[in-house]
Amino acid sequence: MSPRNQSYSSMEEESSSLIDDSSHHHHALKKMELRSSSSISDIGDSVSPWKRNVLIVAMSMFLVVVGKNIIHYTRIKSSSLRPIGPYRLLEAQEGHNFFSFYDFFDGPDSIGSAGYNMYVSEAKAVKLDIAKVVTEKDALSGEQVDFVHMSSSPTNKGPRDSVRLEGKRRFDHGLFILDVRHMPDGCGVWPAFWLTDEAAWPRNGEVDILEGVNGQTVAKTALHTSDQCDMYAHVSPKSMSGDWEWVTGIPNQFTGVPDFKTAKPADNCWVMAQHQWANEGCTAVHNRNDTLGAPVNDNGGGVYVLEWDPENRVMKSWVFSPIGDMPQNLIDAIDTAGLKDTSKQVMPDPHSWGIPYARFAVGKNTGCSADHFRNMRIVFNLAFCGNVSGNRFTRECPELAAKFNVTTKQGVNDPVLTCNAYIESNPDELDEAYWKIRGVYVYERELRTPKKTTHEEKKQ
Repeated sequence: MSPRNQSYSSMEEESSSLIDDSSHHHHALKKMELRSSSSISDIGDSVSPWKRNVLIVAMSMFLVVVGKNIIHYTRIKSSSLRPIGPYRLLEAQEGHNFFSFYDFFDGPDSIGSAGYNMYVSEAKAVKLDIAKVVTEKDALSGEQVDFVHMSSSPTNKGPRDSVRLEGKRRFDHGLFILDVRHMPDGCGVWPAFWLTDEAAWPRNGEVDILEGVNGQTVAKTALHTSDQCDMYAHVSPKSMSGDWEWVTGIPNQFTGVPDFKTAKPADNCWVMAQHQWANEGCTAVHNRNDTLGAPVNDNGGGVYVLEWDPENRVMKSWVFSPIGDMPQNLIDAIDTAGLKDTSKQVMPDPHSWGIPYARFAVGKNTGCSADHFRNMRIVFNLAFCGNVSGNRFTRECPELAAKFNVTTKQGVNDPVLTCNAYIESNPDELDEAYWKIRGVYVYERELRTPKKTTHEEKKQ
């Protein structure tokens, strides 16, 4: 997807303030100690020895707690604590609390996407019945489950009213799990589940976890960044089951003639990378053609996972079917995420899930530094036609394109306007353009102090 444009503080500015921050807290603590001592002395003559001792103990405990918090804060700011421990649950977005994790964007689609739709407020979405929670029997478990439904509604003006959710929390790393039982599918339809910081795009990056247009059936994960984020020679083919999307037919920049003699993998994440389509980014595709859209819906849904782990210099993507190939650890993690008794929650262990279909090298000593991705939030949206689904409509939906053909003044087919004409007709096929979500689960690694590498370990 293309995002909608807040400045950000640089890493250098943040790191330069660390000494000042820790020094400030140190002086603050010393002042508190001095004031506390003088205060106790002042009241020493006016209270009994027993009360004075109680006050001294209470003040000491207070200083210990405040001191620990200041030390913890300082360690985080100075990067002595890093997210390298086991995963812990941060958000379990399920049922009636699902929408509380998001804001509803109200307005037209972005210029970059230019979808033929208008996103509406939560109040209007509820009134139109295109954002709701429905309790129904789960076809997999046989139990009553609260499912989140999101769809769209036709309008007299043409563009459909639709839903775009923007997460309230920002992330710099994490494990993101989407359990979806039905995703929007069909010609002219463009759903997406992704991460972005649209106010600082593409500097702070974008990760498309689930995205498809015009009934596509192959899952892909795409990264969109600023310059100097390249996967070439940094990702072993054996480390993922999928492959890079291959690019050909790029028009010659001088003649405009498509070049079908040259083909290369889309492994450069920069949105303006040479010999790739504009804003293509680095795109890894699944090795199976039943991992997106109708085949997934027909099979009871799918579980889409992104592991964003810059400390371990990697991003990974998996797609699992809830029938057959789901790792037991992942099943248990999802099933227990909503339990109030946190001691019974099972934490996910991606190392036990097998090889991911997509892998990206991101972090220290790779071709893409970790600061290409930061301050991102989750986005759900359902768009129609636009710059991707619309421009590919004639090629990917030829029968419908012939039926709803709209031409330019020169008599040439306009694929976007043709797609719009199809959407305006409000066909029954758009009944399949809806989300049915069991939940979204977000985990982050525990903060730990990195183990110091000994001289002998470095030699090994």
